[in-house]
Amino acid sequence: MKRYTLVTIIFFLFFNFTPAQEEVYELRTYEFEFFRPANVLHTYFEDALIPALNRQGITNVGAFEEASESLPKKVYLLIAYKDIQSFQDSKDLLLNDKIYVNDASAYLKGGEVKMPYNRISTNLIKSAKGFPNLVKPKNKANVFELRIYESHNEDALYRKIKMFNDSEFGIFNDVGLPIVFFGSNIAGSQMPCLTYLLAFKDKDAHAEAWSKFGPHPEWQRIIKLKEYANSMNDITRVFLKPLPYSQL
Repeated sequence: MKRYTLVTIIFFLFFNFTPAQEEVYELRTYEFEFFRPANVLHTYFEDALIPALNRQGITNVGAFEEASESLPKKVYLLIAYKDIQSFQDSKDLLLNDKIYVNDASAYLKGGEVKMPYNRISTNLIKSAKGFPNLVKPKNKANVFELRIYESHNEDALYRKIKMFNDSEFGIFNDVGLPIVFFGSNIAGSQMPCLTYLLAFKDKDAHAEAWSKFGPHPEWQRIIKLKEYANSMNDITRVFLKPLPYSQL
């Protein structure tokens, strides 16, 4: 019985969504090698990859670098697919896109010493029913906050996502914490976890919004509920700034 219950929870968490709620996000992180110029990668993104994704109907591709001066430097690429099948099909479509193959030739045929990064990591994230689609910031955003919430097991993650679906999305809206995307990770690092991205005009807007979150009466109510106890055990927070060619 216990085994059946666990399988049921996992199945519900990752697959029990209607088609409109199956947007999938690919969050790539490029970790740069020291002392290598990054121009070939930025040119590839701006002139080849992002235009090719747009031709596939994939819009609002986000490109960011970390706002801090921490090393090694990292660049993040956020791609929103309408579903998991679109993610799977996208790479084949790229290889069959003659414009892309031509525009990307300097990158695709570049030798090892021309590549500015030493590794790429990818997280796949499935949207939650309470926030099913990526939302492009209405106004120009200069500060983005990437947040990853880790849980000790799948049930704890399910309860944390339920907390967002039932209450936290409303609180975020009330206090001015604009979400770009939100979802549970289905592949990648730090699992089980959820990931979301916030957008702000500047650091002052970020500080003002978060200052209203803790005292919000609904937050004060739900943090006392046993249902949500021990649903999260770690938070990763990264501040990002958009690159000039980012579509977010």
